[in-house]
Amino acid sequence: MKEGIHPKYKEVEVRCACGNTFKTRSTKTELHLEICSACHPFFTGRQKLVDTEGRVERFTKRFGAQTIEGRKKAAAERAAKKGKNSLPADAQA
Repeated sequence: MKEGIHPKYKEVEVRCACGNTFKTRSTKTELHLEICSACHPFFTGRQKLVDTEGRVERFTKRFGAQTIEGRKKAAAERAAKKGKNSLPADAQA
């Protein structure tokens, strides 16, 4: 290895947005993370939405938070509305 061309490799403390901290080695002086292994859904098994620039809010406003109960309720409302609007064949003439 050539002398003097490699950056200094030192021990730093990493801080996550969830409050978790741990030590590692890096060329940077400090590291700040948005998500780590302590709060990532893959490792925890819990769903966590990370909102970047309001994308999640725009999606839920546009499409709504759809759940199974909400879909069943909407289908029942459509069926009830369809039943009220349809008239018997002899009443249409």
